[in-house]
Amino acid sequence: MTTGDTAALVRDQDGSTRATLLELLFDVVFVAALAMVSRLVAEHDGWPGVASVLLMLTAIWWTWAVTTTTTEFYDPQQGPIQAILMVAMVGSVGMAAALPSQYGLIFALSYVATHVVRGIILITTLSRHRHRAATARAARFLFWFLVSGVFWIGGGISGTVKWQLWTVAMAIDLTAAALRYPTPRLGRVPLQQYKGTTEHLGERYQQFVILALGDIILMPVLQVGRSGFDHLPAGALLCAFATMLLLWHIYVFRAGQLLEAGITGRRAARIAPYTHLVMLVGVVVTASAFHLVVEHPVGTTPVRLLVLIIGGPMLFVLGRALFALVVAGHVPWWRAGWQLLPLLALPWAGGWPPLLVSVVVALALAGHVMIPPEQRDTRPGALAPGAGT
Repeated sequence: MTTGDTAALVRDQDGSTRATLLELLFDVVFVAALAMVSRLVAEHDGWPGVASVLLMLTAIWWTWAVTTTTTEFYDPQQGPIQAILMVAMVGSVGMAAALPSQYGLIFALSYVATHVVRGIILITTLSRHRHRAATARAARFLFWFLVSGVFWIGGGISGTVKWQLWTVAMAIDLTAAALRYPTPRLGRVPLQQYKGTTEHLGERYQQFVILALGDIILMPVLQVGRSGFDHLPAGALLCAFATMLLLWHIYVFRAGQLLEAGITGRRAARIAPYTHLVMLVGVVVTASAFHLVVEHPVGTTPVRLLVLIIGGPMLFVLGRALFALVVAGHVPWWRAGWQLLPLLALPWAGGWPPLLVSVVVALALAGHVMIPPEQRDTRPGALAPGAGT
């Protein structure tokens, strides 16, 4: 563990924006949790079960987003911040292992402990070296995670998860962040602190989404290997691979460039966790859909599978479009409108094979990508030329 001068714990805005190796390992641990989430979504027969898994996915994502914000404000080469990253990795492993709802208390304790321990480490270290503004910021975060922690632990302590309490807890965490953590006697996080973010934060989001996209082909690859490369499952795997590449293209060459250009602004830094959550749900839903398509590529497509196949990519594109809209104030809907193509086929798609429905969705994504951006896709200072939606 690096043992630098903790007096210099606050990140130097003129320093390197590269992610450290420990941050990359941190991402890999969280992506492993996403693989478990996508598998559970595929296995649940009813929508209430899917909703509960997605609620836990939101908690996992929020842990990543808040911890990544910590490494943006503070130097990840310093010992205390490396300790925070390691604690978050342990917490994510605990949350992933406890994703089946019968382990609700373990999930809640893993989530709450990660945020509380991070707050304690930051406050004690920063106050010792008289970083008053940073100490106040960490105290605001800790206060609200203690508030939501009551509902998290209360919802899991009985052995049977009380989803209403967990929903309230997650709403508290998301709303507190949106309102800049208003705290008694401390007020809210000043806006200028968000403006001080660097390209490091944009790079971290891009790295995580790219790693998460690999989840789309993880289970199909394993399933096709077990099936002996039968032509229909192999065709479903190719379709999954094409879908992954198309979503990668949309993100890296569209929303990715927007993020890199706009993350240093107040709006981008504050909206990124929410819009990327929508994209992440889209990735998980798409991965769970292909998990089922590779298993059953032919026959009719049940309504639930139809929603997963069509809804996953649509959610991803929606999250990316929302980010572009907030940061640049404009989205070229004539390109994003290609996602309506699968919806037009809905009256008949239920009688189609799941593989055919997946191909139609991939064609819609290809149409989105192949239409070249126009000059009016951009806004000065927000997008690089050619970096439209």
